[in-house]
Amino acid sequence: MRWIARPLATMAAAAFMATAAYAETKEINFGIISTESTQNLKQYWTPFLSDLEKETGIKINPFFASDYAGIIEGMRFGKVQMAWYGNKSAMEAVDRADGEVFAQSVDVEGNPGYWSLLVTNVDNTSINTVDDVLKCDKTLSFGNGDPNSTSGFLVPSVFVFGAHNVDPKTCYKAVTNANHETNLMAVVNKQVDFATNNTENMRNFAKSHPEELKKIKEVWRSPLIPADPIVWRKDLDQPTKDKLLSFFMTYGRQGSVDEVKTARENLKKLNWAPFKPSSDAQLYPIRILEISKAMNKIKADEQLAQADKDAKLKELEAKKAEFEKLMAEVPQT
Repeated sequence: MRWIARPLATMAAAAFMATAAYAETKEINFGIISTESTQNLKQYWTPFLSDLEKETGIKINPFFASDYAGIIEGMRFGKVQMAWYGNKSAMEAVDRADGEVFAQSVDVEGNPGYWSLLVTNVDNTSINTVDDVLKCDKTLSFGNGDPNSTSGFLVPSVFVFGAHNVDPKTCYKAVTNANHETNLMAVVNKQVDFATNNTENMRNFAKSHPEELKKIKEVWRSPLIPADPIVWRKDLDQPTKDKLLSFFMTYGRQGSVDEVKTARENLKKLNWAPFKPSSDAQLYPIRILEISKAMNKIKADEQLAQADKDAKLKELEAKKAEFEKLMAEVPQT
């Protein structure tokens, strides 16, 4: 009997210690990627984060950084416990920062995702189509996105530049990297000839800079990009995860008429409708794009021997096939 009682006592002690540890999660830093100025982002996010804090009883601190990498590194070193990412930055957080996708945003207008864009100033008569930016005569200046941005960097890298064996660094007279809002203002003020952006940020820009929006024209639109994920660190305790998941899945869906209305209005400020559950499987299409980008780079590498090219490409093709198989077998959300 003593042999049985001792493990039971040990288990009870462990359960008590685990419960005590769970209770210690009283504060969360919520990372917000730098798509726009911090001032604008605070305006959009504060009402939502206030409700998150109120409903969960956990103090929520918005965490901003000057670039996407700052949020990823913040999560990696435990300074950020949960974050809004684009799919590319979410992939980096999952791979390098112990992150895990648990929710997906839903477009307020019912779109199944969003689109990457190339834009220019309306006065620029020499750029009207994507072919006009691919001449590579070093006469154009290009406002590229943050290297960890899905729509601002990865998608145009694959579908525009990689698809046409173009290296922006050698194609244009100048290439800069900035967030979406900064790139739009650079186009408006004719500081760059064209830049990357996306349809979600254009909606925000229409609200914050309606007159400047009239000075922008679209010259290219990508295939559909999955809607943005919400990521938490895997090592968050389960009771905290349960609280967070419950909030995200019921926000704007449950409560009194006034509560639901207010929640929907707060989500609308973020260009979103109520969330839906998701997982790391949401990132499979982005992983395939990243592999395609790597393959295009290898194909264009004139310094690499053909045998080495073939070996590297074969390896990447196998990885790509694995994710394509997973996409077919596993629900992405």
